[in-house]
Amino acid sequence: MQSSSLKTHQLIHSGERPFSCDNCGKSFTQSSSLKTHQLIHSGERPFSCDKCGMSFMQSSSLKTHQLIHSGERPFSCDKCGMYFTRSSSLKSHQLIHSGVKAYTCDHCGRAFTHSNSLKNHLVTHKGIKAYSCDICGKTFSRLDSRNKHLRIHTRHDVYCCDQCGKLCLTDAHLQQHMFTHSEERPYKCDLCEKTFKSPHDLRRHQQIHTRKRLYKCSYV
Repeated sequence: MQSSSLKTHQLIHSGERPFSCDNCGKSFTQSSSLKTHQLIHSGERPFSCDKCGMSFMQSSSLKTHQLIHSGERPFSCDKCGMYFTRSSSLKSHQLIHSGVKAYTCDHCGRAFTHSNSLKNHLVTHKGIKAYSCDICGKTFSRLDSRNKHLRIHTRHDVYCCDQCGKLCLTDAHLQQHMFTHSEERPYKCDLCEKTFKSPHDLRRHQQIHTRKRLYKCSYV
């Protein structure tokens, strides 16, 4: 290991963060991490997808996004052979095989592998039916029950966010939703260059420029 690499590594143990952001004061152990962070303030997105034009702050985010177009799932579970687009999704899946259930219900003592599963379970004690079917309006107290019900309408499996439990009908929609959990804002307004996390937010913003309104009074 080179001396410079060793010095950088030792900052992990010392807790020292010598590189500080002038805009928000957040500090980092490496200058490269600071440069990546500063893109949030500048709005610069130097990495662009040649398939759909979406742009990203980090090359790693672009590579993950491009898997949507290629259909490639490079992360494989060595227990059951399932494939995943993201390493985080694989790690979350592997907890099923490990048998580790770190999240316990204070009401009944039942244990769960994922925190989202515990949250879904807790509503059964409160009698709350927080999950509804977007198609027929039927409500459920458990997310997995809602997902199972939805197959009646869709006739195929659905895609569930491992961060918040949101349901998506396609893998592409799930990948788009994942931006809400990151700092990435890949959708840019051509007129003012303001950026957004979803195409819906971008379209709503663009109404400011076009002065279009979804609902117009017929008496005007």
